[in-house]
Amino acid sequence: MPDRAEGRLTFIIGGARSGKSAHAETLATATPSPWVYIATAQAYDDEMRERIALHRSRRGEDWVTVDAPLDLTGAIEALPDHQPVLIDCLTLWLTNHMLAEHDIEAECRRLSDVLSRPRGPWFVVSNEVGLGIVPDNALGRRFRDAAGRLNQQVAAIADSVLMMVAGLPLKVK
Repeated sequence: MPDRAEGRLTFIIGGARSGKSAHAETLATATPSPWVYIATAQAYDDEMRERIALHRSRRGEDWVTVDAPLDLTGAIEALPDHQPVLIDCLTLWLTNHMLAEHDIEAECRRLSDVLSRPRGPWFVVSNEVGLGIVPDNALGRRFRDAAGRLNQQVAAIADSVLMMVAGLPLKVK
């Protein structure tokens, strides 16, 4: 098992359009390139295709994009040591697994285990979904609860946690 001193995990969390991804990109680019961007989004409609294109347009040629809508753990494990990586985002990854009716608890445990052993500067983005109203349907409540548990697991193992509010990072841990 790699020594924890070899890597550092930074968790960036916040609401929709809070500046999470842009801030994570800024943090990642402060490390030596090339940088790996592990994308969990799937483009099911035109709006999502536009969002993905916007994210890609912000990144330059020094970024390598790896699409991992489901096998995020495998994508992380395949990284070489000391590789700077930005994972964006955990809530989309969780959604993909929920829609595929996978064992959410098992997938989250596998992911947390891999994230607990960063082998480089790793930046993980997730949405804070527990600050709004209680969803009016069972699937929404199940998602909110699973996302909350996953965010707690990742925050517990992270070296630092930043909460984005209106484009400003607040240090939580």
